[in-house]
Amino acid sequence: MLARKSIIPEEYVLARIAAENLRKPRIRDRPRKARFIAKNGACNLAHKNIREQGRFLQDIFTTLVDLKWRHTLVIFTMSFLCSWLLFAMMWWLVAFAHGDMDPSTESTTNSTRWTPCVTCVRSFTSAFLFSIEVQVTIGFGGRMMTEECPLAITVLILQNIVGLIINAVMLGCIFMKTAQAHRRAETLIFSRQAVIAVRNGKLCFMFRVGDLRKSMIISASVRIQVVRKTTTPEGEVIPIHQVDIPVDNPIESNNIFLVAPLIICHVIDKRSPLYDISATDLALQDLELIVILEGVVETTGITTQARTSYIAEEILWGHRFVPIVTEEEGVYAVDYSKFGNTVKVAAPRCSARELDEKPSILIQTLQKSELSHQNSLRKRNSMRRNNSIRRSNSMRRTNPSLIVPKVQFITPEGSQSASET
Repeated sequence: MLARKSIIPEEYVLARIAAENLRKPRIRDRPRKARFIAKNGACNLAHKNIREQGRFLQDIFTTLVDLKWRHTLVIFTMSFLCSWLLFAMMWWLVAFAHGDMDPSTESTTNSTRWTPCVTCVRSFTSAFLFSIEVQVTIGFGGRMMTEECPLAITVLILQNIVGLIINAVMLGCIFMKTAQAHRRAETLIFSRQAVIAVRNGKLCFMFRVGDLRKSMIISASVRIQVVRKTTTPEGEVIPIHQVDIPVDNPIESNNIFLVAPLIICHVIDKRSPLYDISATDLALQDLELIVILEGVVETTGITTQARTSYIAEEILWGHRFVPIVTEEEGVYAVDYSKFGNTVKVAAPRCSARELDEKPSILIQTLQKSELSHQNSLRKRNSMRRNNSIRRSNSMRRTNPSLIVPKVQFITPEGSQSASET
C-alpha cells in the first residue's frame, strides 16, 4: 500500500475522484406531486369549509344518489320504519279516541251493535301491524277499515299518498345508484403508460383505450387536457391550469368507433403544450395529462364517462405499442394480455420545435437506427455461424465414429505414405 501511494501522486488521485463525482450527477428525489385525477378516474379533490350545507338538501334526490351505499341503505330502511311508526301512532290515537281499546266495549259489542273504526286494533302493536298492511298493501284480512270514523278514512288516504311518495323516491334512488354511469366505465380501460414516438414524420403522444364489453359505446369521443401549475405575466399563480389539446382523428368529427382497442394519437405541433419539451426535460416537468372518454351506453342509453391521467414518469419516450388485434379463422381476436406492452423504437430525443427547425435530425436518427439494426443482424448471424461450427466440432469430438481413419498408400518402390481423407 505504501509503495502504491508513493508511485501515484496525490494530485492525480484527487483530480480523478473529482472527475468521477462530476460524471455522476446527483439526482435528488423530488417530492411526489399529488395527482389531480387518479389512475382509476377518481378526482383527488377534498372540499373544506363549506358553510352553506343547506344547499345539499335543496337537491335531496341528487344528495341521496351521491351518498355511499351504507348511508343510502340506512336512510332507505329508516324512512319506511319511521313512516310505519308515525302512522301506527295515528291509528292508535284514532282507536283510543273512538274507544276501541276500552275493555268494556267488548261486553257491549254482543248486546248492542257497536262498530269500531278499525277491527282488531286493541294495542299499539296491532296498530303498527295495521300500518304496515295499509302502506305495503299486504291485506291479511284480520284487521280492516270500517265506515264508522271519517278521521280514519282521512288517515288511510294520507298514508297511501305518503307511502307512494316514499316508494317512488327510495326505489328511484336505489335504481339510479345501481345504474350509475361510472359503473359502465369500469369496463373501459386505458393503458398504464403513454408513449411518445414518431408517426408520419411527427412526434406524437399516444395511449391505448379499449372496451371489455361486447355492447358498444355510441358516439364515443376522447378529450385530452394538460393540467399544470402556471404563473401569469402579472404574477398570478394558477395552481390548476387546464389546457385542451387536440386529438388526431382522420374523421371530421371527434367521435371514435370503439369496437376494438384503439391507439389515440396527439400530434405535438405548435398548438401543443408539449411542443418545447424534450426527452431530458420531460422528467423535470410538473404536468399531468388527463384523458376523458365520453359516450352513450348502447343497452341503457345513459351517458358514461371514463377518466385517467398520465404524469411525466408514466410517459415513455421512444416507445410504441405492440399490435394486439389479429385475424384468426375469419374472426378478429384481441389479446388483452399485451394491452399495455410497448417496444423501443427510434425517436429523436429533441423537442418537437427543434425537430421542425432541423428536419435532418429525424433522418439522422432513422439512419442510425437502420445501421444499428443491420449491425445487430450481422452479429446475430455471425453468432449463429460460430455456434453451428462449435456444435459440429463438439459432435466430432464426442462421437468417435465420425472421426475419419488414416489410410496408408504403398508405392511401387515399397515406400509408405500416410494421408487423411
